[in-house]
Amino acid sequence: MDKIAIVGLGYVGLPLALQFARSGVPVLGVDIDPAKVEALNQSRSYIQHIESSAIAAQVGTGAFEATADFGRIRETNAVIICVPTPLNKNREPDISFITETGKAMAPFLQKGILVVLESTTYPGTTDEDLRAVLEAGSGLKAGVDFHLAFSPEREDPGNPKSKVAEIPKVVGGLTQTCLEKACALYSRAIKTIVPVSSCRAAEATKLLENTFRSVNIALVNELKVVYSAMGIDVWEVINAAKTKPFGFMAFYPGPGLGGHCIPIDPFYLTWKAREYGVNTRFIELAGEVNTSMPRLVVERAAEALNSRRRALNGSKILLMGLAYKPNVDDKRESPTFVLMDLLKSRGAEIAYYDPHIPVITPTREHAHWTGLKSVDWNRETVAAFDLVLISTDHAAVNYAELGAWAPLIVDSRNAMAKVPTAPGQVWKA
Repeated sequence: MDKIAIVGLGYVGLPLALQFARSGVPVLGVDIDPAKVEALNQSRSYIQHIESSAIAAQVGTGAFEATADFGRIRETNAVIICVPTPLNKNREPDISFITETGKAMAPFLQKGILVVLESTTYPGTTDEDLRAVLEAGSGLKAGVDFHLAFSPEREDPGNPKSKVAEIPKVVGGLTQTCLEKACALYSRAIKTIVPVSSCRAAEATKLLENTFRSVNIALVNELKVVYSAMGIDVWEVINAAKTKPFGFMAFYPGPGLGGHCIPIDPFYLTWKAREYGVNTRFIELAGEVNTSMPRLVVERAAEALNSRRRALNGSKILLMGLAYKPNVDDKRESPTFVLMDLLKSRGAEIAYYDPHIPVITPTREHAHWTGLKSVDWNRETVAAFDLVLISTDHAAVNYAELGAWAPLIVDSRNAMAKVPTAPGQVWKA
């Protein structure tokens, strides 16, 4: 038997499954969403940057198949878990997707099987929480009857330079044998394997990577406010600073944090740290700065409208970009949703334009926007809005046309920097 199962076929699981299949490892994709299973077995992609042809190439050869039946895990000798790890309504870690997946697969584990968790989480999840549900449901003992490991995902959706096979893979095992089994598995599909001493070290590695980004983004967000008060353009300062060939790494301000990692992962670390009596003041302060940015952007929009003798209440506002980052259809944790909620609460009429997201599908925290469609891109439509707020700077947007059509623009991404516009038309935020 030489087949692996990958549970969770989203932005992390599906690219990983295709890479293993391309590498000659038969893959059984498992997902609880029957629509995803049907689409994949019919070689249809539901992720924009993954071509349907890439799926068809593996389905056609029998290297990849999708199912909703956890019982088929019996057919495999390794399982990789790639499920969401969100925050609950109290902004605390929610690992229920991990534990429920563990419960669903545990009865079908065979002796000698390898289980690897890739979902980003706090140190201890693999060797405590996941281990407990797997052992309870299978009657097997981790490290003795089956192997257990953690390997953090490093997917970068929409980045053409980000290829699964080329990104070094950090791996930590419950035991030395668990580590060796996991490294052997990943080495079949990925060029560089980075073994670490434990599951917890691997879990902590992922949290460090994303907390590093969160803290540095918070710094430039705060500097944006400081420099704006001084009449200095923070974008000009960053572009000048990044010419230094050493000791500086450019980060950029924005309207808030988005995506499944950076807005969430630091909270996993701060929550777990409290269990050990440690206060993570620096990380928490960064979180406060980043979560305050949408309100500052909305205030900037109000100032821009006031300059035209208009109130935010009753104004028609177009949000440019719903995705959390440029050039993708991924809207997870997008700050645009927060901006839409804040603007609506102030009485504004809201619409959005995103060439990658024609309609808003259900989300965990912003279901009330489900069904809203992207407006058409033409002069008549854009000119009818009192203000256009750029929240995501997609390359597919014609910013010269935006400058010619929109009466007033608030730019939180410096997207209009190279576009000729009328005095007072563009406000940086």
